[in-house]
Amino acid sequence: MKTLTKTLLALGASSALAMSANAAISYGSAAAGQPYVGVKVGQIDADQPKDATAYGVYAGYNFDQNFGAEVEYVGSDDKKFTQGASTYEYDAKTYGAYGTYRYHFNNTPFYAKGKLGVAKTEVKVERIEGVSGARSYEGDKTGLAGGVAVGYNPTANIGIEAGYNYLSSDANMWGIGAHLKF
Repeated sequence: MKTLTKTLLALGASSALAMSANAAISYGSAAAGQPYVGVKVGQIDADQPKDATAYGVYAGYNFDQNFGAEVEYVGSDDKKFTQGASTYEYDAKTYGAYGTYRYHFNNTPFYAKGKLGVAKTEVKVERIEGVSGARSYEGDKTGLAGGVAVGYNPTANIGIEAGYNYLSSDANMWGIGAHLKF
């Protein structure tokens, strides 16, 4: 090998070691990634006369103490509503993938969380009684989605959050959730 190549390799290796040592000093044990899984429950508003109860599951990965990624599925129970002389039932489902950011308040177990990504929301409305109005409607939208939440970590491996999710122009959700970190 030529001297220049050896020098560049040595410089690159020493730079990589210096960066990893700096990251270990800056972040401590939070430098390693941390996966988590959770459940949530709340109210979903899908532009229908009545809000439905929504249930969901989510999983994520924290790359460090601030940045992460998260995927979720949220589905509603079947909700009945009356419009005119007809009774309808609707159901909403959403699938999303987000980038997340957490701000940890100093010396407390509390944090604020923001997320931004893309979600697909499916809404199904079906007439179950009566004769007026459309028999059924199914539609879905995929678009920009996001949310904000406040959280509390009672232990190092458990988190509880309350927040608002903007799922699409036709749906949003207020809810609470809990997750387990590994």
